[in-house]
Amino acid sequence: MKYPVNSQVIHPDALRVGMFIHLEGGWLAHPFPLSSFKLSTQAQIATVQALGLAVRWYPDKSELVEISAGTSASTSELDSVFSKPASAGIDAQTLESPQSRARRLSRYVLASQRDSQAVCDRQFNEATQACRSLTDLIGGQPDQAREQAERLTQSLSSKMLSENDLCIRLLSESAGDKASAHAMNVTVISMLLGRSFGFNEADMLDLGVGAMLHDMGKLDLPERMRNREEHFSRSEASFYEEHVAYGVAHGKKMGLTPGALAIIAQHHEYADGSGFPAQLNADRTTVSGRIVALVNRYDNLCNPSLSVRAVTPHEAVSLLFAQGKSKFDTAVLSCFIKMMGVYPPGSTVQLTNDRYGLVVGVNASRPLKPRVLVHEPGVPRDEALVIDLEQVSGLGIRRSIKPLALPPETLGYLAPKARTSYFFESTVAAEPSLEDAVERAEEALA
Repeated sequence: MKYPVNSQVIHPDALRVGMFIHLEGGWLAHPFPLSSFKLSTQAQIATVQALGLAVRWYPDKSELVEISAGTSASTSELDSVFSKPASAGIDAQTLESPQSRARRLSRYVLASQRDSQAVCDRQFNEATQACRSLTDLIGGQPDQAREQAERLTQSLSSKMLSENDLCIRLLSESAGDKASAHAMNVTVISMLLGRSFGFNEADMLDLGVGAMLHDMGKLDLPERMRNREEHFSRSEASFYEEHVAYGVAHGKKMGLTPGALAIIAQHHEYADGSGFPAQLNADRTTVSGRIVALVNRYDNLCNPSLSVRAVTPHEAVSLLFAQGKSKFDTAVLSCFIKMMGVYPPGSTVQLTNDRYGLVVGVNASRPLKPRVLVHEPGVPRDEALVIDLEQVSGLGIRRSIKPLALPPETLGYLAPKARTSYFFESTVAAEPSLEDAVERAEEALA
């Protein structure tokens, strides 16, 4: 392999934050997303030093930071260690091979990612099951249905409000029936928006309960009428729209608060007055009602009754912005895009290095650099690491791409789900620490 003339071999002991380096041995020999990158933390340096791999650095691409007593590392200060053998002072017989150590570190990171994914999947499963259970109580035991809805909403709210930064995660499997999955998707995203707007606990409770029960009036409709279809006649469309009134009637029997009832009544109203059933414009609806109206539309675009009509999350955001600016509250739409990002979880994308990936998570506070599962030829799918674009300098998303436009091998590798479901977690749980991985590896090798 040929290297640029401005690259130099460097001993791992001489690494400093700010150096742009290249690791020998290939992508599988280390736990980093890329083989060439800029060192940004001491934890990364510790990881590289533990690997025992040959390292090259690129002075022209480096930006060394201040170290020790106000001085910075320079080329001249490092010259003495450039040619120092990487194995100097190390008893190779007491260490694993670099490849074995790299695989060990990768396994730790993979295990953390899988554990985090499993927790989110399990919590969503439990929430949808609870949602289905309370739905079964609406007709015969309305008071108990309300109590269960409030308990589930309070549980979600306490988790959301107890964390500073949250990661919105794409779930690995669809859970529950379509109705309960739709209700939980709308609830989770609506409550995250309410959190972004600074809702207090009482407002979050109304928002969560209203979002969770927004479609309960469909229980009074025949199965074939519960999703509006293009072939509906005018009378069939009118009958379908009655589910809003049926839902409000159920809500009153349950003793829901005025705030939750307003959401059920307004979840199909649009800001320009073109919605139903009362053609209310934005000035006559609540903020919570406008939030649920937008999120309900987004989830219906991603998860329609007929899967062949589904659009990608990126396409759904584009449609809401381009076609729905007059239909949705400007502040709510803007907050939604800021929170979910231009490429929400579930979007299939091409990166700036031409690789393809599936967006699997976004930091709700900083969504422009999502977490992406990348198709890496030669790496088994179950060993693929999720790349956090926020931590990889110089790598970003070039464009969105439809799943069916992906190369067949990539489509099979990324395996985008037919149903897009979301849950949330602390960003700390979503981003396993390389420093922790190094510590665990050293303990295992001790």
